[in-house]
Amino acid sequence: MPDVLETERLLLRPPSAEDLPFLLAEMNTPMVMRYLGGEIFFEADVTSRLQADIDAFARPDGWRRWTLVRREDGVRVGRCGLFRVRMEAAPDALRGQPEIGWTLAEAYWGKGYATEAARAVLAHAFTAHPVIYAQTSDSNAESTRVMHRLGFTRREDLGYEDPDYPPRDNPTTVWSLAVKDWQADV
Repeated sequence: MPDVLETERLLLRPPSAEDLPFLLAEMNTPMVMRYLGGEIFFEADVTSRLQADIDAFARPDGWRRWTLVRREDGVRVGRCGLFRVRMEAAPDALRGQPEIGWTLAEAYWGKGYATEAARAVLAHAFTAHPVIYAQTSDSNAESTRVMHRLGFTRREDLGYEDPDYPPRDNPTTVWSLAVKDWQADV
């Protein structure tokens, strides 16, 4: 799996320790964390999670979270990753499946960066996986729109209640995109 992915406007690169100030100041905010359980993390937790993301690039399993950098000026705008569904509340049929996710700093919402980054990650992911999943809730209209743009289909059969999320963000909605549908969309 390549360490760096590129799009017209973005460079998706491995995370580094130098990303910590960005993560603390622009990603660990009430607005950004709103749809990720709403919890703001202590600096030690952010540091630990960043180190885990850095370490993931050394493993051959391909599960990683890239830092999104604008090519024109080197500004960090967010993160996009591919990992396995690991929520305990998820249905057995979903747990362990490949999942894509994205998070952008608030200043970069609504500019198409999430869709652009997700397209790059999906193009790469489909070299190894026939189906990719995504999760959100109906309360997260922005991510739901991104899933529609990418061609994902809502999977009512896999939706579930997640006790780690507040009632306003339940149920968790599950979406899937098969490589055969992705290729038809290209």
